[in-house]
Amino acid sequence: MNTPVAEKQAASATLLEARDLTRILPAVVPVTLVEYINIKVTEAEFVAITGPSGSGKSSLLYLLGLLDRPSKGEILINAIDTQHLSSSELSRIRLEKIGFVFQFHFLLPEFTVLDNVMIPMQKLGKLPQKQQVEHATGLLTDLGLEEFLHRRPAQLSGGQRQRVAVARALANSPDLILADEPTGSLDSAATEQVFESLQKIVETQRTTVVAVTHDMDIASRMERRIHLVDGRVDYDNRQ
Repeated sequence: MNTPVAEKQAASATLLEARDLTRILPAVVPVTLVEYINIKVTEAEFVAITGPSGSGKSSLLYLLGLLDRPSKGEILINAIDTQHLSSSELSRIRLEKIGFVFQFHFLLPEFTVLDNVMIPMQKLGKLPQKQQVEHATGLLTDLGLEEFLHRRPAQLSGGQRQRVAVARALANSPDLILADEPTGSLDSAATEQVFESLQKIVETQRTTVVAVTHDMDIASRMERRIHLVDGRVDYDNRQ
């Protein structure tokens, strides 16, 4: 009998697919980071990638985000095979289709919160300045940060800065958010705020979120968990 999760996935188109994904670092003794990863991720999924230290979690996320190239295998974004795309073509896909949130927020300290969120829109160049301001303001308001628009990152708490990073990741309305330990440096209250922000994005905007996390409480509350051991998928509750 199909579960509600399975029914939802069956009804959604595949957004992201990895086929036999392998990443090996060349050396005197080659180091295998991930090996023969086969996964499909669909619209509006909330996915945790878990595993022990050194299991390949972040390596997998960087491959899925087209930040690294695989040694073998394929990555498809919206059914587009990215294997033979140029660096500029990959950059364009990242800018249009993927938002990133890292453990450290990487906000530019000299810019205001509003300006930081507008940076991806300025790089993409599709919206006039007025609409960029309106869109960034709306994103920050949705994340409960409307009173901080004109503050600098140093004037915010860790949790607030991380929510600004989430807003920035959403700036170009991506299909996919990839997060690498987004709550790893936060206290429990800020962790809950960031988790709820990501959950809201999935539920209200139908944006897919794939997050690497070591926090098993957070992972248990996400819709799907992919567990890695020694660079391979050990468990996937979709399969």
